[in-house]
Amino acid sequence: MSTNQIPVGPFHPLLEEAEYFNIKVEGETVVDIEMDIGWMHRGHEFISEQKTFTQSIFLVERICGICSTSHPIACVHAVEDIDNIDIPLRARYIRTLIGELERIHSHLLWLGLAGHFIGYDTLWMWAWKYREPVLQMFEIISGNRNHYGMMRVGGVARDVDPDALPALLKILDEIDAKMEMIAKAANDDPVLKSRLKGVGVLSHRDAIDYCAVGPTARASGVKTDVRKDEPTDAYDLVDFEVIVTQAGDVYDKTVVRLLEIMESSKIIRQCLEKLRSVSGPIVNNVKEISPGEGIGRYEAPRGEVFHYMRSDGSNRPIRHKVRAPSFVNIPTFTASCKGIPLADALITLASVDPCYCCTERAIRVVGHAEQAESIDLLRLSREKTERIRRTIHGA
Repeated sequence: MSTNQIPVGPFHPLLEEAEYFNIKVEGETVVDIEMDIGWMHRGHEFISEQKTFTQSIFLVERICGICSTSHPIACVHAVEDIDNIDIPLRARYIRTLIGELERIHSHLLWLGLAGHFIGYDTLWMWAWKYREPVLQMFEIISGNRNHYGMMRVGGVARDVDPDALPALLKILDEIDAKMEMIAKAANDDPVLKSRLKGVGVLSHRDAIDYCAVGPTARASGVKTDVRKDEPTDAYDLVDFEVIVTQAGDVYDKTVVRLLEIMESSKIIRQCLEKLRSVSGPIVNNVKEISPGEGIGRYEAPRGEVFHYMRSDGSNRPIRHKVRAPSFVNIPTFTASCKGIPLADALITLASVDPCYCCTERAIRVVGHAEQAESIDLLRLSREKTERIRRTIHGA
């Protein structure tokens, strides 16, 4: 049987962001899949090295709108690691509170999109409707529904108003009730099970070999979670379970995320209760960062996000490296998509909750010709920027 190639992307109804997949099929069966990243590279690492440490936090917050706390937390962890900076207890609880709210927000967003991809639009509308109260909680705490601007080196930027705690707990009660309803509906729905069970299986061995992280790994029986493995902030002060299942299919990835929402709610409730009694400062005012290097890890909704920072003693990093969870989860498609029907390939692609704007890298091989070309492109870019500046300012 001949092999045909089906391009998906860089623009496709399934892809919220630009990415390219070349799916090779024999008849209706996927025999291989190739990925081509680099369509959305925005140069965050390079830009960060031109900013102060505080400005870098705001920059990485905008790597991804759904991970707009995960990247800043990992970033400040990396800076704090350079000087072993202590974090006030109240700030630790606030960081954990924001991080877990984001986990619920992210999992619900994925659940809605997954429902939409398989034609289950009722689930899509439910999930996104019940995501709205989470955004309301963000707005009460930080003033923003997205890009919360809460993280600072040494603590957090804003305190949680004690008078807002009853309202936050009331909203959380409403969220819990809706999550129980969605979880029960998903567990009892025969159509959902028949559509997702046994689809896109990532085996335990493949999850380890591909270094998968987050729900993608935990759905394949790999018990890995930075919150437990290397607890920071208040994760060693709250009680929660790491959700692990064994099947490794799309259905189990859905189950893991639904149960993680329940665990996140437990953590949030504990943090809110602690904020009633824990007082004190919310930030350790850091005057300067010593020369050195540090790493920051955080369990983002998609898995471990990793930031590396190097300082020369000035007020800005001289190197900033970011590795997002999707960078290691996306290659698992090579294992999970082979041998499945083409109709199942797209929901399998979506099952790892890929974030392409977090993932992007630019690779340049420098030789004489390539070097000259890159310098020319840089010159042309600067000249165009200058023309636009003159046009805007009338110079």
